[in-house]
Amino acid sequence: MTQKAKILVLNHHQIQQKITRIAFEIYERNAGEKQLTIAGLTGMGYVFAELMVKKLKEIAPFDLQLIKIELDKANPILEEVILSAHEPLNGKSIILVDDVLNTGKTLAFAMVPFLEQEVKKMEVLVLVNRSHKLFPVAPDYTGYELATTLSEHITVNLDPEDSTVHLH
Repeated sequence: MTQKAKILVLNHHQIQQKITRIAFEIYERNAGEKQLTIAGLTGMGYVFAELMVKKLKEIAPFDLQLIKIELDKANPILEEVILSAHEPLNGKSIILVDDVLNTGKTLAFAMVPFLEQEVKKMEVLVLVNRSHKLFPVAPDYTGYELATTLSEHITVNLDPEDSTVHLH
């Protein structure tokens, strides 16, 4: 069995640049907001959300709330979507964060607990958008747009010293 080649899509420096650019975009589009809730999906989505909060704290005066969205990414319909925030999110502006947007299914399920409340608005942020839309989810903020085949895979490593995005 042959191993598929790993192609470097983004290196550490490029990922840091994307984070900075996206943070400024978020600041520009939400300049009138006093508070933003950054909601990262389990796994690399949450790690990416943590990095975004850190960068936003450097450049923007927002009161930032970071919460984790826990769900089974392989089969999100099987289990309940759990938010780490226990207080109501009514009237809040939410940014859902994931590392890779593939079909939109995971993000669609991740939206459910927010749609059950009276949130002010919801935006989507992804590091890599693969554009294989099967669900009506489009990112408001994208680090990198990458056309891939369904058989190809993207791996995101957000190691603090050597983060990378690879195509397999």
